[in-house]
Amino acid sequence: MIRANTYHQVYLHLVFAVKYRQAMLHNDWRKEVFAVIGNLINESGCRTILVNGVADHVHGLISLKPVVSISELMKTVKAKFSKYINDQQLTPERFEWQRGYGVFSYSHSQIASVYHYIQNQEKHHATQTFQDEYRSLLEKFQIEFNEAYGFQNLMNS
Repeated sequence: MIRANTYHQVYLHLVFAVKYRQAMLHNDWRKEVFAVIGNLINESGCRTILVNGVADHVHGLISLKPVVSISELMKTVKAKFSKYINDQQLTPERFEWQRGYGVFSYSHSQIASVYHYIQNQEKHHATQTFQDEYRSLLEKFQIEFNEAYGFQNLMNS
């Protein structure tokens, strides 16, 4: 007897920012806490491929499990990560994420280039602001957006 199986391959690029884009993800512990984000994603049943970013925002490349809601995944990861940062007292003031996030899908053939892009965030942001990067992603994916309603003044700065 042949059993029906569910096969999937859903790759997502996640982008989310520190509240008010404050540079709170300090370089001396950033890589360590990005591993925490990766573990939180893995605990959801999804698979973390890479998490990286700079002081004010994070990029994640994941393989999404079809039964996991993107919005629930982001809500859980952001809440648990904020709690971790605050419990560890890694920042002088309360750590919070901005509301919202970006999520972009890619095919298997694009994963190497997306991985490379995320891996080189520090180098990339030496020449481009987060606002320009985020706007570029929205335009690349032809996502309509109103600059007045960006990530809490993201587009208005």
